[in-house]
Amino acid sequence: MTMTDTAGRGLAVLEQRVTEDLAKVAYPSGRWVTPHHIADGSRVLDVLIVGGGQGGTAIAHALTRQRVLNYRIVDQSEAGFEGPWNTYARMATLRSPKAVTGPDLDIPCLTFQAWFEAQHGASAWETLNKIEKGDWVAYLLWLRRVLGLTVENGKRLERIEPADPYLVASVRDLASDRLERVTARKIVLATGIESSGRWWTPPVVEALDRRYWAHTSEEIDFAALKGKRVAVLGAGASAFDNAATALEAGVGSVTLCVRRPELQRVQPFRWLSFPGFLGHFYTLDDAWRWRFMNYLLSLREAFPRETWQRVARHGNFEMRTDAGWDAVEVMGDAVRISTPGGNLEADFLIVGTGFDMDLSLRPELAGVGEQVARWSDRYAPPEGEENPRLGRYPYLGPAYELLEREPATAPWLRHIRLFTFGATMSFGPSGASINAMKFAVPHLVDGIVRDLFQEDVQDHWENLIGFQLPEFLFDGEEGEAAPAVPVIDRG
Repeated sequence: MTMTDTAGRGLAVLEQRVTEDLAKVAYPSGRWVTPHHIADGSRVLDVLIVGGGQGGTAIAHALTRQRVLNYRIVDQSEAGFEGPWNTYARMATLRSPKAVTGPDLDIPCLTFQAWFEAQHGASAWETLNKIEKGDWVAYLLWLRRVLGLTVENGKRLERIEPADPYLVASVRDLASDRLERVTARKIVLATGIESSGRWWTPPVVEALDRRYWAHTSEEIDFAALKGKRVAVLGAGASAFDNAATALEAGVGSVTLCVRRPELQRVQPFRWLSFPGFLGHFYTLDDAWRWRFMNYLLSLREAFPRETWQRVARHGNFEMRTDAGWDAVEVMGDAVRISTPGGNLEADFLIVGTGFDMDLSLRPELAGVGEQVARWSDRYAPPEGEENPRLGRYPYLGPAYELLEREPATAPWLRHIRLFTFGATMSFGPSGASINAMKFAVPHLVDGIVRDLFQEDVQDHWENLIGFQLPEFLFDGEEGEAAPAVPVIDRG
């Protein structure tokens, strides 16, 4: 028997277990959400999920378990390229510990561990250090398949407009260039880290000819850099991942410049990975939430030992601290960089300098982002805790809903849920975090289910008083009795 045969048989056994376990938790069984229709008779979508990566997959999974089945998932990427994993995420392994669960939503047979052991065995799991990026992508695609979730790829959200009491999303099919107007009761933006503003580049670099630089979030032709001198700016994991990718591609040298006096090696996010913080951070008052996140987001997130080893093994790697780029200029075919500690020259620059949070910069949120409440609109930090960068984060409601900046000007915003990195100030690690997914996704979906129920409470009342199905029939009585297994289907 070949290794492929063994893997196939292992997965087949696991998938049979998945089918049986989901049946035991009545997944999916029965519809309860009242159908809504627009004037032309078309059914209104209950939920439109924008983003088919790990967040969108987990949200669809949770909605299905709550018997909210009238949803669609759209993603502008090609199939298999949802999320960052096969594009700008240039790490070799995930940074989360291997035992962290997420999109499985606490169903053991759906965990990454179950998927991995089905193919490689329990002993391989015990010796596994961290999850390889490619395995994580394969696992997510497997999870989507066994849950029966359909992602409509090549479809880009271009606009959201109010259509009281609904929302209308303009969705473009990138293959046909056809624009579809989708009417939905709720829209969830599950589009990851880069979709709440823009990647930030220092102005001194942004002014350079684009032949000489790229951001870590962009496509980079590393093969074309072979033998060249590369300078990287940044202290985070993405900067080091790109430095490592360049070194592995055979560049002449990499000089990584860190603006801070020393490299951040303490991982504060390891401390906060407990149920109290991940599950209930959002319940704290604004002063406490600001204090925690001002500290955490100012520290940055340290990267694991494996990321450091990936660059340190190369003799042509150099790291400089206290080396922010004060000025850069093209000199012949090279770029001269001025730093507080001296000058250096490079043939190409890679910038990994973080993210600027601003929903109004997003083209798909034109007319929306400008009306959304920000933290600076709701909270004034005490002296010594000011941070304009954090003030630009959206100030979200208790179920990830957007709130209006000015009262009574855009109440329809509450029908939009933000499950991206933009939720971090209000909820802590959540919309772009594997670690927090098991807490964040059920909370978001519970809020949607609550709204769908409350908005149709009159209909539910009328269904209740009209419900006259007897549990049993008397002898000789004609009619229909309630089934042995309760089924609610009003879809």
